Amino acid sequence: MAIRNQLEKLATEKNSPCVTISLNTHRTHPDNLQDEILLKNMLKEAEERIINEFGKRPVASLLDKIEHITSEIDINHNLESLHIFLSNDTEEIVKSTWETSNGGVHISDSFAVRSLIKDVNRSESYLIMLLSQSGVQLYEAVNDGIVEEIKNDDFPFSQNRHYNTFPDKGSDPKHLDDLLREFFNKVDKALVKVCNETGLKCLVICTEDNYSHLQHVADKPSVYLGYAGVDYNNVAPHQIVAQAWEIVKEQQSKRRAEFINEMKEAVAQGKVLTDLQEIYQASIDGRGDLLIVHQDFSQPVLMTGDRTFDLIEDVTTPNAIDDITSTIAWNVLSKNGNVVFTAQNEIKDLGKIVLKTRY
Repeated sequence: MAIRNQLEKLATEKNSPCVTISLNTHRTHPDNLQDEILLKNMLKEAEERIINEFGKRPVASLLDKIEHITSEIDINHNLESLHIFLSNDTEEIVKSTWETSNGGVHISDSFAVRSLIKDVNRSESYLIMLLSQSGVQLYEAVNDGIVEEIKNDDFPFSQNRHYNTFPDKGSDPKHLDDLLREFFNKVDKALVKVCNETGLKCLVICTEDNYSHLQHVADKPSVYLGYAGVDYNNVAPHQIVAQAWEIVKEQQSKRRAEFINEMKEAVAQGKVLTDLQEIYQASIDGRGDLLIVHQDFSQPVLMTGDRTFDLIEDVTTPNAIDDITSTIAWNVLSKNGNVVFTAQNEIKDLGKIVLKTRY
């Protein structure tokens, strides 16, 4: 997955300095004109802070990138947020379909990748099957966009050819049902094959009756995310993916709620840390199983050793890490733990950042 590879590259870079600029943006005119003004102001802030702390000569390449980066950004194609990552060696621009709660100019010896971690967690690849007896199309989707239509030896299916050819059985419901089951059985087997090849699950756009028939013959029901009722007047790819994405987002929200319940249950087992320094150290040691951070929480720090830091208020303090939660989140994620950023306030009963440990 491209965003995951991009995250890994940026999260592992160590450079002095690394500049991260994050801001919420607008998709349409004239609102996107605000984005252009805000971005220029943030770039000016980054330039001034860098020159004050490092001088011009050691960061000449970086300053040149700051000066010219706006020419690489078309505000007419903005999404919900924009993230820029700049160092002497790196220039990356990421447009996201998610708003950021971590906006601002971040300068440290590593990039502030918190927003990308949120993107990875909430970026969902899945299949959409438009199912009817008049034909079947299969699409690969990421979030609310179609990547491509799947075309292979099976897909797209033409109309159901398992129709009755015996005049004396035209009113035999069992015979007609068997023919229908045979059609859906072939569709299911073809879908499972694609799911096995891609590792993706499928949401079906169809009638309730057709989905019921499909589930009755399903060899592997776990590959189905569910279904959405079909509106045959709105079955263009961009219309069905918008419909499917609403269901996928709802399922993501339920998973986040399940993670919060898991965290609460772990409290009784003595596996939950709420002290920020202890959380940081556990994340370094690979003990982090589940990290939950309230999206409004961030904390600048000044490192006092490899494993210790002092909390500070001023993010412009020389050598400060603007937000230690970004580093903690990457440590947990890169060591196969789960990371959740949430606006759900139930987690505040435990703290604004909590870690369930493996041991």
